[in-house]
Amino acid sequence: MLIGYARVSRTDQELRLQLDALTNAGCIKIFEEKVSGKDRSRPELDNMLAMLRPGDTIVVWKLDRIGRSMKHLIELMEFFDKNEVNFISLQENIDTSTATGRMLFHIMAALAQFEREMIQERTQAGLSAARARGRVGGQPRINNKKIDQAIKMYNSKDFSIKEICDTVGISKATLYRYLKKE
Repeated sequence: MLIGYARVSRTDQELRLQLDALTNAGCIKIFEEKVSGKDRSRPELDNMLAMLRPGDTIVVWKLDRIGRSMKHLIELMEFFDKNEVNFISLQENIDTSTATGRMLFHIMAALAQFEREMIQERTQAGLSAARARGRVGGQPRINNKKIDQAIKMYNSKDFSIKEICDTVGISKATLYRYLKKE
């Protein structure tokens, strides 16, 4: 069965272009969503994924409608492959039911993997260079005297949380984290 997925990022945007293209492609069921693509968990996408059966084909107007990051796209494609579901992107002419479509997708996946590894290498090189200059990563340590003062102020019940944080120079989260340890 051909199943369409259409998504726009905002509620004031129209789905009509995508819906027309998916209908013309022969989709029997179309899931529509007006939600940002950066949200990995989207209700209609989740509903569609839950109802898929082997032999189904997912159709989207464009790749970025179903996944905003290459990592998410690859995860979806692995899910489709594992569940014997094909995928078609109309604008990019990708059809994973064909050898060419699978090859094209795998080339894209390889490029994405390469990009991730290059980012990791640059990050490690940057961290090494910072260490060589004497810089250490992570959050700065909070002086124990400040923590003791904050806890005393809290226990006295004479100060609000805001007053304690402002006086000592720490955030509410930090204060609560140290109070929890006590």
